[in-house]
Amino acid sequence: MIEIKTVNDVVCVHGTPSGIKSGMSVYVFVTDGLLIDTGAQILLEELIPFYETADFDLVALTHYHEDHTGGAAWIKEHKQVPIFIHPMSVDVCARDAEYPEYRKKFWGKRDAFKAEPLGKTIHSRTQTWEPIFTPGHAKDHMVFLNHSNGMLFSGDLFVTPKTKLVLREESVPVIIDSIKRLLQYDFKDVFCCHAGHVPEGKEMFRKKLDYLENLRGEILRLHDQGLTVHEIQQVVLPNRYPLIERSDHEWDSEHIITSILNENVLSARENGTI
Repeated sequence: MIEIKTVNDVVCVHGTPSGIKSGMSVYVFVTDGLLIDTGAQILLEELIPFYETADFDLVALTHYHEDHTGGAAWIKEHKQVPIFIHPMSVDVCARDAEYPEYRKKFWGKRDAFKAEPLGKTIHSRTQTWEPIFTPGHAKDHMVFLNHSNGMLFSGDLFVTPKTKLVLREESVPVIIDSIKRLLQYDFKDVFCCHAGHVPEGKEMFRKKLDYLENLRGEILRLHDQGLTVHEIQQVVLPNRYPLIERSDHEWDSEHIITSILNENVLSARENGTI
């Protein structure tokens, strides 16, 4: 299922896989001849008519995950435009992606494609964008900021102001640091690959930062009281979402807690307090 609308000269293409009760959906965006992300392979049948007629001549990928890169192989073969990603993921993209079976059912299989390494800037037809390294959700995560109009393509850095589940590979402390770094820039309109257009985006990022910092403080307080990870989870993040079991715990609120505690231990070691 594909829905297309235009917001502030950005074509927003919203895709939701049919027959999946996960509630997951993903956006791709086109502006000034620049395509941001390529969606999931499972959506390609619906996306291809859009890609065949859409006016773009380069692609920037926010990160390597399959719901953002699943259409890249088709685009590379049929549109023959350059596709850019963080340098660390160029080799990853050159191979068929490997990930758990449940994710293939959600998003399809991501085929290999040729990507180019992102540089310090992206030049679309009339605009310049700064790629900003914002890891935490993924090790290669980038956002793209237009300083002239304050427009930001945020990939998966935002998604929701109140994070309840994360992937095992994610680090909440690193996400906090990435948001803090991003908030040093001037921006307003945010285009998120799962939330779509986020008006007053900088304020929404501030709300997310406040939530995560407060959550971190509460988790550390409970840990200092001697609670286990499971006990902390029951206090601060008790909801048991279906995705937790369906993903065999690759997605879990527990990972929020362990990433915070692991970072706290690492910081203590570096400071010589343990």
